[in-house]
Amino acid sequence: MTAQIIDGLALSRKLRSAFAQQVQTLTAAGKRPGLAVILVGENPASQVYVRNKIKACEETGIHSVLEQHPASITQAELLARIAALNNDPAIHGILVQLPLPEHIDADAVIEAISPAKDVDGFHISSAGALMTGLAGGFWPCTPHGCLKMLDDIGYELRGKHAVVVGRSNIVGKPMAMMLLARSATVTICHSATPDLAAMTRQADVLVAAVGREKLITADMVKPGAVVIDVGMNRNAEGKLCGDVDFEAVKEVASWITPVPGGVGPMTITMLLANTIESAQRA
Repeated sequence: MTAQIIDGLALSRKLRSAFAQQVQTLTAAGKRPGLAVILVGENPASQVYVRNKIKACEETGIHSVLEQHPASITQAELLARIAALNNDPAIHGILVQLPLPEHIDADAVIEAISPAKDVDGFHISSAGALMTGLAGGFWPCTPHGCLKMLDDIGYELRGKHAVVVGRSNIVGKPMAMMLLARSATVTICHSATPDLAAMTRQADVLVAAVGREKLITADMVKPGAVVIDVGMNRNAEGKLCGDVDFEAVKEVASWITPVPGGVGPMTITMLLANTIESAQRA
């Protein structure tokens, strides 16, 4: 059995086409969605991520503002910029690209963003809404994209066992909450899990999100499982790869996401979705 590929690029194109129509409708009604992206310093990876986000906004008609600040900016100066954007009616979403320089408290910066414009879904208000199942927050883009991919293949999560490898606030924890909300039985694994393979072999759905190249090998995967690879690493040759040994695991799984071309494009797509939703709420 060779797994079918869950094509994040194809799904992104389909969703973004629909988003462009929504943006046209909102713009005609005088509510053009607007996203502000703040980049501090000159981290090469961050520059690439930000460039891709701005390009995606342009392609769907979303108004985008890129603020680039030197790494020497003070925390007070950065918070002042966020306050100004919070009060700007043309901006519906604010994204501060992480990581930030060490002298800036990232948590304080995230909490300074208005919950109504928290399109990254990192604010404590969004996290609390997700945890309690209440409306009003925004779902973090990467796990939300993973869920959309499962929906796209028509996968029924109810009653399934989902194993999430990774416990970050950005992916692992919110992913677990989203799966739980769909009535999956969820196990969260991490660096202190004593026998990771024993856990992953139980998974009907396996989500790998730790940032370690080829952590998940074929013998760790239940035959027929759906494997979602959130990892983004570079191998010895400098090529992008995930947390899953793709070539080996695809001979065991029923569905699998590639890296690149899987979860990555969906993360940006769900950022667009959150920005549009914020404009609709406004």
